[in-house]
Amino acid sequence: MEWRLRWAGPGDAPALSLVAAATFLETFAGTIAGPDMVYHCTTNSSPAKFDRWIADDACVVTLAEHPDGAAPVGYTLLVPPDLPVETDEDDIELRRIYALSLTRGSGLGHRLMARALDDARALGRRRMLLGVLGINENARAFYEREGFTLAGTRQFRVGDTVYDDVVYARRL
Repeated sequence: MEWRLRWAGPGDAPALSLVAAATFLETFAGTIAGPDMVYHCTTNSSPAKFDRWIADDACVVTLAEHPDGAAPVGYTLLVPPDLPVETDEDDIELRRIYALSLTRGSGLGHRLMARALDDARALGRRRMLLGVLGINENARAFYEREGFTLAGTRQFRVGDTVYDDVVYARRL
């Protein structure tokens, strides 16, 4: 299947908010408490938040769409780094990379990552960082296949609960 990837623009925030909440729920149902997920999604994946990222020249938001009907099925978000590791102006953070489960095995995850790496290089960045839930073995295996290595740890709050994350890095 040929997924459509494009940079998000004005008007895309509602679609991004929808796919962000859906993918977060799919990924973490059974791991993160329901009320914490609802709070996290409504505060950190709101259309207003996506509008701000889309308007910010330091950020890049990519939307993946289904080829039949252009339904949002995934996205990435690149931002200036906010992680507890030493960073400089050559770094960028892949804050989010998510795709709906219906895309699993289709290569969309790799395509989203390749696009994020290309976008980071186009911004003049030389290293990409990301944080991931430490017990999310599937995501960790994906990042390691994509060339990321362990760079540190952090604690990450979702609602009322604090989780242990790992921080990965990759030279570009």
